[in-house]
Amino acid sequence: MACAVTREMIEEFYDLLSTQDLAGLEAALIPEAVLLFPKTQPLNCREKILKFFRLLFRQYPQLTFKVRRSVIQDGWAAVHWTNDGFTRKKEAYCNEGVTLIEFKEGKVSFLSDFFKNTEVF
Repeated sequence: MACAVTREMIEEFYDLLSTQDLAGLEAALIPEAVLLFPKTQPLNCREKILKFFRLLFRQYPQLTFKVRRSVIQDGWAAVHWTNDGFTRKKEAYCNEGVTLIEFKEGKVSFLSDFFKNTEVF
């Protein structure tokens, strides 16, 4: 069931990403959550999504997200974000994108990422 989405829920989710809090991300996702990420196959459960985040956090040990704006409607949010940080090779990285997020019962059930620079993936 869809739930009322708040700006605070969105900010909390991106804080979990920025702090690379895998336990918090696990708690924020429903077991059957889905992630669609550019240049990857759909990830169709929380465990696969967490494995993906572990790999992402290894590649980008410092990656800070900033929510620029969001549009919220009927359990969904479109979130415009920017990020910056460093790769594990100490190379500077930044990007910008939009993520579509569906919330059910206060947790994330669906994520679909779109971003400007996909060359590094």
